[in-house]
Amino acid sequence: QMPGTARHDREMAIQAKRNLSKTTDPVERLRLQCLARGSAGIKGLGRVFRIMDDDNSRTLDFKEFVKGLNDYAMMIDKEEAQEIFRIFDKDGSGTIDFDEFLVTLRPPMSNARKEIIMQAFRKLDKTGDGVITIEDLRGVYNAKHHPKYQNGDWTEDQVFRAFLDNFDSPYDKDGKVTTEEFMNYYAGVSASIDTDVYFIIMMKNAWKL
Repeated sequence: QMPGTARHDREMAIQAKRNLSKTTDPVERLRLQCLARGSAGIKGLGRVFRIMDDDNSRTLDFKEFVKGLNDYAMMIDKEEAQEIFRIFDKDGSGTIDFDEFLVTLRPPMSNARKEIIMQAFRKLDKTGDGVITIEDLRGVYNAKHHPKYQNGDWTEDQVFRAFLDNFDSPYDKDGKVTTEEFMNYYAGVSASIDTDVYFIIMMKNAWKL
């Protein structure tokens, strides 16, 4: 687990639950419900939608959209869901682009934050192929300090895999972390940190940038 993230996650979840009672904006309510599950909340919803997208069209119709929200146990009534769907279905085609949907759902981040997140990603992505895998981690992440490695419970690869699972979605852990997943994870962390300066210091310390 990355330094500080567990604490930030708890703080963010509490904050999100508190703000939920104050807002009536349906998109913001959905965002807060995701954040109330921690940093991986929005990414998890994305994975649910991806699983439903049988024909790989990367779009959802209203029925799929509502089913996705229900499968992810989001507390949203049909009227609210219709309102959210209408906001995203800009051309009135009856389908929404779920990549665009997830990007909008992500808490907004300044360019300075996005840049430091990408620096960390590039450092971890040793092979430069846009995906972080166990192979990439061998040179940059020391598994030998991990308590489960030290007491013999886990091999080095198991430590790496657990590390990647932090960033991967709970529904589809494939041991690969894409730029989008990494960015989504940190959008969640970022939501709990008020100032850019503090966020950047945290990232620099965590990844020795």
